[in-house]
Amino acid sequence: QVQLVESGGGLVQAGGSLRLSCAASGRTDSVYVMGWFRQPPGKEREFVVGINWSGETTRYLDSVKGRFTISRDNAKNTVYLQMNSLKPEDTAVYFCAARSPYDGNYAYWGQGTQVTVSS
Repeated sequence: QVQLVESGGGLVQAGGSLRLSCAASGRTDSVYVMGWFRQPPGKEREFVVGINWSGETTRYLDSVKGRFTISRDNAKNTVYLQMNSLKPEDTAVYFCAARSPYDGNYAYWGQGTQVTVSS
C-alpha cells in the first residue's frame, strides 16, 4: 500500500503561483509513476501530467502547458507541481496519484487539495 498526501493548495489571485507537494509513504519505491489530476467544480476529473522515476514527463494538459511544471525528489518520495501564471479556470481540487510502471491504472490516490484562483 502507498499513502499519498497533498499539500500546498490555497487561494491565489490570477497571475500568481502555487507549488503543490505530494508526499508518498508506505510501500514506496522510486519506480512508481506519479501523476497530477484535477477536478474543476462541476466537471470531470482530468489528467494534468505524469512523471516516471527517472524524471521523464508525459504530455501536459494543453491548457497548462508552459505554466505548470512537474518534478520529483525520489530521496524524499515527493512529487511537486509548480503552477505559475494561474488563471481562474485552474480552480479545482488537485489530486496526486501513483501507479506501477507496468500498469496503466493509477491505483493510489491522495485526498486532494483545493486550489482557488480569483480574478
